[in-house]
Amino acid sequence: MTSGVLSALLVGTVAGESIAQRRQNTQFAPFSEVGGGIGTSSYYGDLAGYRYAPKSTFILLRWNAGLHYTRHFTPRVAARVGFTWARITGDDYTFNKNNSGNTIQYVRNLHFRNDLKEFSLTGMYKFRPDGRNSNQRAQFSPYAFLGIALVAHSPEARTPEGYIDVTTQDDFSREWVKLQPLGTEGQGQPGYAKPYSLVTMAIPVGVGVRYKYNDDFTIAFEAGYRYAFSDYLDDVGGPYAAAGVLPAGSLAEAMADRRPELIAARKGKDREPQLSDYLARDNGAATSPIRGAKGVLSDGYLITQIQFIYTIPGKIKCPPIR
Repeated sequence: MTSGVLSALLVGTVAGESIAQRRQNTQFAPFSEVGGGIGTSSYYGDLAGYRYAPKSTFILLRWNAGLHYTRHFTPRVAARVGFTWARITGDDYTFNKNNSGNTIQYVRNLHFRNDLKEFSLTGMYKFRPDGRNSNQRAQFSPYAFLGIALVAHSPEARTPEGYIDVTTQDDFSREWVKLQPLGTEGQGQPGYAKPYSLVTMAIPVGVGVRYKYNDDFTIAFEAGYRYAFSDYLDDVGGPYAAAGVLPAGSLAEAMADRRPELIAARKGKDREPQLSDYLARDNGAATSPIRGAKGVLSDGYLITQIQFIYTIPGKIKCPPIR
């Protein structure tokens, strides 16, 4: 008898909570937000390995800025569309100059920069639910997000110190040039892959926290990793092209194999003393066919942002009069 009463009370309690939750959800007034953010960006790939994640994250921090629109459908669930412009960079000289274990990478002497234009659609889950309208947002609300992104990009690098344009005979030293049209790994040549695409997909995933400043404004901080479906955000993905594939004396040849250079072109630093030391201990580094780690992980990047968000007031639904 007692157990039956307890069971009835339990069922009644659960049913009451369920009905209350449904009523709360039906009373929730969806609302929208617009916002913008600025922050840092970090690159992971052939020039800044995943296995050195802390170093890769902080050694060559760059900037990003973005705009977004968010629609909150329930107290916990929202969807966001956004545009982010982020610069990433990598440099064998900077990353490996104090690491004798990475002889091949230091000798390789590659670098790049890339301005990424990212269009994203993400779903957000708030761990602390909002109230039934925009004015009753949670004061602090941690959240997670996952989505899909379309990324336009075009990696660039500086020409070698003292480089002369073979066509015009003009000094073209340490000038930024776009790398994809050059086919630095033989792309577009007979027997080689076609040029890589300058548009790729990516998977954004991350976490953040929102703070309700007042009824109209929210401040948020978030960190999100993007796994790209391309291994060429850095123009490095496979072995060196065979000798004679790239035209002799061409810009493509100069930008493809930078091991002979004594000056690190991105920063203009003399690398000869350490280069000589590395080569004395590992002469194979100067002739290794390895340029990029083909077939391992694709490139990725990390975006951190502080965001300033304006809440567009939604319609406030009043409880039904009984």
